Amino acid sequence: METADPTGVNQLWVGDITYVPLRGGSFSYLAMLMDRFSRAIVGWRLDEMLSEDLVLPALCAAIRDRQPPARLIHHTDRGGQYAGARYRAVLRRADFRQSMSRAENCYDNAFMESCFGTVKTELEMTEYEDHRAARREIGDYIYYYQLERKHSALSYLTPQQFERLHPPNPRTT
Repeated sequence: METADPTGVNQLWVGDITYVPLRGGSFSYLAMLMDRFSRAIVGWRLDEMLSEDLVLPALCAAIRDRQPPARLIHHTDRGGQYAGARYRAVLRRADFRQSMSRAENCYDNAFMESCFGTVKTELEMTEYEDHRAARREIGDYIYYYQLERKHSALSYLTPQQFERLHPPNPRTT
């Protein structure tokens, strides 16, 4: 990824997918988008299928809720879900710049990998009874993460508190 560190909200979003184990050996899949500057989760979706239909609603919700400026950098790994025609069409309509990790380089998306590690550790994620239970608990955690969980990288503020202190630059939104 050839991008500098963001200096404000809604300049760089990073995204990825992780699996969520369910009882009986099956999985659900969690897609999240994070604002790299504030660490805020700007969009997420849990689904039982690993497809473009997993990531597209997370992106659309983030755009609807955040109203980001054109030229936002949207960075993910090279997963086929992010390379789908419908996903790329939404990125084009929003005038986002798509960035993808270099082949076989997991460090390019280290912020999302770290975020997923935190989520799984703090939820003590082993396996959920079913998809509905996973969605409920992950939704509750994301609410906590946004409004209550303090981040050392944000001077021990929550993402919401940090964004209040660093609102988007009106010239870029």
